[in-house]
Amino acid sequence: MKLGFIGSGEITKAVVVGITNSNINYKKILISKRNNKISKYLKNINKKISIFSNNQEIINKSNWIFLAVTPTVAKQILEKLKFKDKQIIISFISTIKLRELKLLTNKKKNIVRAIPLPPISFMKGPIPLFPKNKKVSKFFNNIGDTIEISDETSSLSFWAASSLMAPYYELLNEVSKWLQKKGLNKWHAQKYVVSLFSALSDAAVIRSNKDLKFLVETSQTPKGLNEQTLKYLKKKGFYKQLNVSLEKILKRLK
Repeated sequence: MKLGFIGSGEITKAVVVGITNSNINYKKILISKRNNKISKYLKNINKKISIFSNNQEIINKSNWIFLAVTPTVAKQILEKLKFKDKQIIISFISTIKLRELKLLTNKKKNIVRAIPLPPISFMKGPIPLFPKNKKVSKFFNNIGDTIEISDETSSLSFWAASSLMAPYYELLNEVSKWLQKKGLNKWHAQKYVVSLFSALSDAAVIRSNKDLKFLVETSQTPKGLNEQTLKYLKKKGFYKQLNVSLEKILKRLK
């Protein structure tokens, strides 16, 4: 199987690294030269990876095509490209829905929208897929945890939730900076914060068969530190604003 990537940004980099570290059986990976730094980096990590300056050539030589460009670029280039009838197209483009993808690529089937995030490079994280496709689901299960979605409206909510990546990292950054202001060494502060949230996430995964409310309840004691912080943040509308932000992202996606 030959895999072609149109676009060579951070998501392409993460997915390709994940593929090369996995048990996926592939012959070649063809990458567009768009981001010269990333494409060169990927070419150097594996002999099966090649760089191409012509997107049509990538399409002609690939069985599967991954679309990893911005919505603006996609609308500029896709109509000019000719895709093969039996070719599977996997789109990472956030704001172009399935119906428009079919029009832009002139393909009625074998198009799947996927939402991989950077941790996929070390084979971690969810990958929502719409519409359902057994081959694509099996493929991505090698580098993450696929979630197959039956309708596009629901899939947009997953896209909205994916916007929490940068805010999450900013939360870590803010806590780390606060610790540093209290006199802690920068690297000790960062190590503590990253390790803390990693451990909390691991605990949530282990208990993923339970309602998340269970974790909220069992992580606090009456009049304890966690209870005080949670009450304060709720009172200040921290979580309400989080919901407002998600609704705005969802509106943009629709």
